[in-house]
Amino acid sequence: MTTRATAYRDTQLLIGGEWRAARSGADLPVLNPATDTEIGRLARAGEEDLAEAVSAAAEGFAVWRKTSAYDRARIMREAARLLRERARDIAVLMTLEQGKPIAQAEVEVIGAADTIEWFAEEGRRAGGWVIPARSDDVRVLAIKEPIGPVAAFTPWNFPINQIVRKLSAALAAGCSIIVKAPEETPASPAELIRAFVDAGVPAGVIGLVYGDPAEISQYLIAHPVIRKVTFTGSTAVGKHLAALAGSHMKPATMELGGHAPALVFDDYPADQAAAALAASKFRNAGQVCISPTRFLVQDMVHDAFVDNFVRHAINLKVGDGLDPATTMGPLANKRRIGALEELIADALDKGASLATGGRRIGNHGYFFEPTVLTDVTPEMRICNEEPFGPVALMIRFSTEADAVNEANRLPFGLAAYAFTTSAARTQRLLDGIEAGMITMNHINLGLPEYPFGGIKDSGYGSEGGQEAIHAYLNTKMTSVKSDL
Repeated sequence: MTTRATAYRDTQLLIGGEWRAARSGADLPVLNPATDTEIGRLARAGEEDLAEAVSAAAEGFAVWRKTSAYDRARIMREAARLLRERARDIAVLMTLEQGKPIAQAEVEVIGAADTIEWFAEEGRRAGGWVIPARSDDVRVLAIKEPIGPVAAFTPWNFPINQIVRKLSAALAAGCSIIVKAPEETPASPAELIRAFVDAGVPAGVIGLVYGDPAEISQYLIAHPVIRKVTFTGSTAVGKHLAALAGSHMKPATMELGGHAPALVFDDYPADQAAAALAASKFRNAGQVCISPTRFLVQDMVHDAFVDNFVRHAINLKVGDGLDPATTMGPLANKRRIGALEELIADALDKGASLATGGRRIGNHGYFFEPTVLTDVTPEMRICNEEPFGPVALMIRFSTEADAVNEANRLPFGLAAYAFTTSAARTQRLLDGIEAGMITMNHINLGLPEYPFGGIKDSGYGSEGGQEAIHAYLNTKMTSVKSDL
């Protein structure tokens, strides 16, 4: 354990193709959430660094936009190859700084390589179209052009996955990008970007900065060089950044919070639904924006479902993510412990029952028990605020209409899940549930080819599938009349 911990690198900024410290020399500590100890330092960008990053992004854009889609794709595929080659070492860094089990971290790195390759090929197909003219001596074309330098802001729960979709789409479209990566988990994003640099992405095309989030967002979003903003994080912060981008007439993609309902009907085997949903709920200690959280279970199967779900929760091995036996790691930071304790206490005060868990584990690291609450009602805070942790809320329902009403009650609309064997009900649920993504009878979201995004307070825009690259492209109408 000690030898691996000492392999953790101090993390630098990437500006103009140079890995370097902040001009001021300022830095920040990086903590291991499994031990609550410092494992490295992180360069903290100031205004001078940000100014240089923006200047470099402008220069990089001038080069990259003129690079053919074929050559951009070739470089991106090489970055994907390097990422796969380095996956195990990068996964160790991610586990040290974020806490998730090493196997989950490695899957995240490998999945990022798939995403890079997907967007590399999409970039080669992102052409325009011919518009039939009204005169035979006129040719009208719609041309797709890169929107310009991008500012991207990403969270700590998936340090690589949350960046790679933005980064890959921007690069495939011909844009340069400045990534403001998470301060809690800086080293693994730096290694993602290092793979692109080593693959041959020109200097200035990718910038990487860390520091004070408010200071950096205020500077980058307002800067005239930046032409596109993309953010993943909480709804409250997302609304603020969207308003800031709007005040400068800059398009934004917002992937924000959720409070995903999972509907389980009495025609579906309770044990199978519980197994699938429990695995999804406790992945990454529940720190997942699309994590199922409100479990709406029909009367006849409610008790059996809860019993099976609790059994899965109890059987989880909570511990240091570098231990191969661990199936759930710590929370990513100390703030999450206090937030969960408050929400759980409020629910218990208002009549909820604790089926299992509910407490911090020890006082060394940020470990929290996998938790299941029953008898949950809408007036409880946890039924309205995203818990973002390993807490499952069990809500009994009688009719399909009751379940759909509860699923749609909140202003969030990111992901939803349902389990039923009825084809007619499946269609009604797909039509009636308000969410950007819905899966039926399984849990399978976030693949590169799938659209990924929410509606309502969960944001707007898609970060996956065929449409994702278009957020980084402008459409230019061109009309040419032949010479007389």
